Amino acid sequence: MGTRSSQPLATPSKRSFRLTGADGGPLRGDVTSAGGDRPVVVVCHGFKGFKDWGFFPHVTERLARAGLAVVSFNFSGAGVGEDSDTFDEPERFGRNTYTKELHDLDVVLEAVTSGAFGFRLSAYGLFGHSAGGGIAVLRAAQDERVRALVTWAAVARFGRLIAPLTDELRRTGTARVLSQRTGQELPLYRDMLDDLDAHGAGPLNVVRAAGGVRAPWLIVHGTADQTVPWGDGRDLHNAARAGAPELFLVDGAGHSFGAGHPWAGSNAALEQVVRRTVDWFARHLS
Repeated sequence: MGTRSSQPLATPSKRSFRLTGADGGPLRGDVTSAGGDRPVVVVCHGFKGFKDWGFFPHVTERLARAGLAVVSFNFSGAGVGEDSDTFDEPERFGRNTYTKELHDLDVVLEAVTSGAFGFRLSAYGLFGHSAGGGIAVLRAAQDERVRALVTWAAVARFGRLIAPLTDELRRTGTARVLSQRTGQELPLYRDMLDDLDAHGAGPLNVVRAAGGVRAPWLIVHGTADQTVPWGDGRDLHNAARAGAPELFLVDGAGHSFGAGHPWAGSNAALEQVVRRTVDWFARHLS
């Protein structure tokens, strides 16, 4: 893996890419880097999230300014189109599954490691928020090239996020999901529920996967998180290998650590988490 230069860092720039996602449609993302061979961090957003939501561009910029290359992308089922911050592909959102998200991450990581983005590297880091944190844990458990992992408000059990809709999905095959972030109402079909029924105890079991994570892992959770209670962070920490994870609880912080969308600036809790995250990747990927 390339190492960072002792020379002053150039200003990071962003370039877009397009791959083919799990549903056969476009998988859109960005590479943010100051150029040259640098350690890479791949970012996974959560349910009802997207790569340009709220704090993600801020975190990406901070990581890039610390000398890392950052690959962020929208899962093919995110429902967010090109250069958009609204859900303008609702049917793709409605048909999304966590198995598809794992496939999308595979596609992105294949591009990263094959040199398609211009990197020459033997390892990389993963950063995930909420459901994206669960996806990152699943990947890290099976991929020895993951040398550093950071999860924010990660789910220990994927079913938590659609639990209020489960009965309706089983009864009618469809439900409506409100995005508090954009105010839009989105369709959700049985696909995600059926995926969890089929694979929730196996390939999509995040708690079990936590025991297989060998990379240094920073688990961040807010104690006032009402979407994914901090007990999920504790459960992941307890299930992980001894010595692999560090649990960092942020007193009074919610699911997005005080950030919103559209982005209105940072705050003390978020900055505390960002600093810990940047330091973690800089230390373990250098």
